[in-house]
Amino acid sequence: MKNNESLHLMTRILARRYAWGVISILSFLLSAVVSGAAATPALTKTCTTLCRGLPGLTPAECQKSGLEPSGALSNNGVPILIKEYPPVRSRKPQARILVIGGTHGDEPATVITVFNWMQKLDRYHSGVFHWKVVPLLNPDGLLKKKPTRTNARGVDLNRNMPTSLGGRGTYQRWAEKTGRDTRQFPGLKPAGEPESKWLVKLIQEFKPQAIISVHAPLNVVDYDGPGPAPTQLGRLRLRRLGNFPGTLGNYAGEVLGVPVVTLELPSDTIPPSSAELAAMWADLVRWLKAGIPVSHPGRAPAKIVDAPEKPAN
Repeated sequence: MKNNESLHLMTRILARRYAWGVISILSFLLSAVVSGAAATPALTKTCTTLCRGLPGLTPAECQKSGLEPSGALSNNGVPILIKEYPPVRSRKPQARILVIGGTHGDEPATVITVFNWMQKLDRYHSGVFHWKVVPLLNPDGLLKKKPTRTNARGVDLNRNMPTSLGGRGTYQRWAEKTGRDTRQFPGLKPAGEPESKWLVKLIQEFKPQAIISVHAPLNVVDYDGPGPAPTQLGRLRLRRLGNFPGTLGNYAGEVLGVPVVTLELPSDTIPPSSAELAAMWADLVRWLKAGIPVSHPGRAPAKIVDAPEKPAN
């Protein structure tokens, strides 16, 4: 009898341990999925490569971010990463929002800023908006021994977007207004670079109702497109800079009629403090909730105007 009781007791203990073991394994797998810990070899390789140019970000943090290769490659064959925060089952999103950093390779602070905001979305994404986030559009410029504004072929991706002027007109305007400044070279063909071509395709397919583009180091908020602009994001105050043919603000804001907020951080290499990043993000989300989508998004393309020669982003 005692032997039977002991056997039953051992059976219950083993069953309990087995159940907790299963629960522990399932919890580990779930946390790996949520955190993005189960990185693919392609993502692992890309994160290791990119973090050489981003001392504020570790490969492990990049791998756990949930970013995925978009399928697009830079001129030098580096995957462009993207992360989606899709609608949740319980609610219909108010609008689709696209966030872009690292358009210029010599502005690493913009990439770190977008990664910081992704961490906030990881914790607080509630389905109010459907987000797509591209923390680094120009990996080739970032990864050069001396990082450059332009991509591997010397083209400014923020001058290479489609424009009503066409490629020849954009080239002539660049030559006349900038004195052939190589930092702002628009390329010979609009959307002629793989990075900008992919961005145009993403905008066409995702159809964002607002675009947030992070740049540096002019320390202002710029705005293009319909609807009221945010007057302040954190310590950044609104100051419209105008736009140049081939910029994202010109293409999306003026030609397509999609609101484009351009945040110009104070420094191109040092990201704002955590407190300032949080304040900027809170103000941005508050503005999006209040006014996006715009009441009358359909409109004729606005007349393209020249931007000041300096500063130019």
